[in-house]
Amino acid sequence: MSLNLAALEQHLTTRSYIEGYTPSQADVHVYQLLTAPEPSKYPHSARWYSHIKSYTAEHAALPGSSTAGQAFVQSASAPAPAAADEEEEVDLFAEDDEEDDAEAERLKAERVAAYNAKKANKPKAAAKSVVTLEVKPWDDETDMQALEDSVRSIEQEGLVWGASKLVAVGYGIKKLQITVVVEDELVSLDDLQEKVAEFDDYVQSSDIAAMQKL
Repeated sequence: MSLNLAALEQHLTTRSYIEGYTPSQADVHVYQLLTAPEPSKYPHSARWYSHIKSYTAEHAALPGSSTAGQAFVQSASAPAPAAADEEEEVDLFAEDDEEDDAEAERLKAERVAAYNAKKANKPKAAAKSVVTLEVKPWDDETDMQALEDSVRSIEQEGLVWGASKLVAVGYGIKKLQITVVVEDELVSLDDLQEKVAEFDDYVQSSDIAAMQKL
């Protein structure tokens, strides 16, 4: 068997592979029946040959079948097809390419639709804020550890207490500065301050010193 190199060259003038858009067994089939084409006479075939040669180690694993490659195989005794036949064969391949293009567009549209549906159904992350809350005691004799324990005892969905420290105010008095992360839709800062104020044995007042959206 031999290859109709003229038909192959004509085919590869507008295509990168024997069929489809990636190397396949059709390319391997034709490659194995061919010696390196002369670049000056068959530039497109020579370019394709070098490209498929770079996949030599992967030839056995490439997808597809050799069916499409059979179109370029002819018996050794068979005369080369006439120019009109070559043109007709190219037209047939062009028609196949149109079908391939339509199939590729269909698959692309399906993937885009699936991605958009997945994105639409993906739950949105809850909006959160990092808040610095300052809690002032009555005086320098207030048990600050008890004050902090009372504040941290407040629990509700969407509220997480963080780091804390005591900050000097003056005259030996220190205030509690504590960080809290809240989900904006679940936690009202006004309600939180009201709950803090309920510990009136320790708490004189509280303020929102800083707030930053996450």
